[in-house]
Amino acid sequence: QLLKPYDQAAHEQDLLTIGVIAPYRAQINYLKDAIEDNDALNGLLQHRMLSVGTVDSFQGQERDIIAISLTRSNNHGEIGFLSDIRRMNVGMTRARRKLLLVGDSSTLCSNPFFMELLAYVKRIGGYRTACQTATAA
Repeated sequence: QLLKPYDQAAHEQDLLTIGVIAPYRAQINYLKDAIEDNDALNGLLQHRMLSVGTVDSFQGQERDIIAISLTRSNNHGEIGFLSDIRRMNVGMTRARRKLLLVGDSSTLCSNPFFMELLAYVKRIGGYRTACQTATAA
């Protein structure tokens, strides 16, 4: 799904840059390994059209598309350092054209910031469940 706008832009010779932000080093390493195993994605990585890192590593930079993994998921609604709104602001403002947030809405909505953000995203028609995303692929 993330690469759909990239495919269209590639035909128009307007290559898009993509950034994937994850809060945990282990997740970043996992994502990089998965990308390296995929020829198309690895090519983007090698040509610096795709980058994966922490919020801090993207500070002062922008990408056309940013995907942020909001990895927390638990029954207690604990979101750890995702509750640091300043860091979330840095991550979310790195996108020039499209911002994708991936996470467990029931866990995230225990935080007032994410509850308001989710309500806004739903109002503008930008919310998709995992099932909706899987069937659209």
